[in-house]
Amino acid sequence: MQVALPRSALSLYLDSTAEEDTSPHPQYHVQLAAQVLHNLQFQHDWTALRIHTHSPDAPHTLLPRPLVSGKPARRVYIHPDEQIELIKAGIKDEDAPSVREWVLPSHLAEKWSLRRFADVFDGISAYPPALEGEERDHEAMAKKDKWRQLKRLMLATVDDDSTVVYYVVHDGIVKPRQN
Repeated sequence: MQVALPRSALSLYLDSTAEEDTSPHPQYHVQLAAQVLHNLQFQHDWTALRIHTHSPDAPHTLLPRPLVSGKPARRVYIHPDEQIELIKAGIKDEDAPSVREWVLPSHLAEKWSLRRFADVFDGISAYPPALEGEERDHEAMAKKDKWRQLKRLMLATVDDDSTVVYYVVHDGIVKPRQN
């Protein structure tokens, strides 16, 4: 007699998102985004997560694929010049306030080119749109984060075994951090 194994939390979550999905993107891109969102929420303690299908700058323009935005538990990236100022002020990297970040879900088998990354960067703003109760003024955010001069996102690469690896990708050349 075979006993059916209980379904995983991720399988149940993907099934629930499939029922409410009205995205114009292919189903596998939508489920990949949902899988990354689930990983960020339950493995990395991100909050205020959302899946975006349309550009925040041009609401009727479809993004090349669904993107996730959210607020990490800790700051994902600190500019080298900001790092120097934090050290001078006696502030540890982990005490720097986190900001909303873009996340680009992808599969390990996908081939990414500069053109494909450029298409994604063309569709996003420097900061993801704020959610209810968050600061909405991009100019005020830019004054707080004067080191963020380029758009950036985190490339979330998912393998077949559901492992997710994250890489910070900038839209341009950025001075490397000092360790």
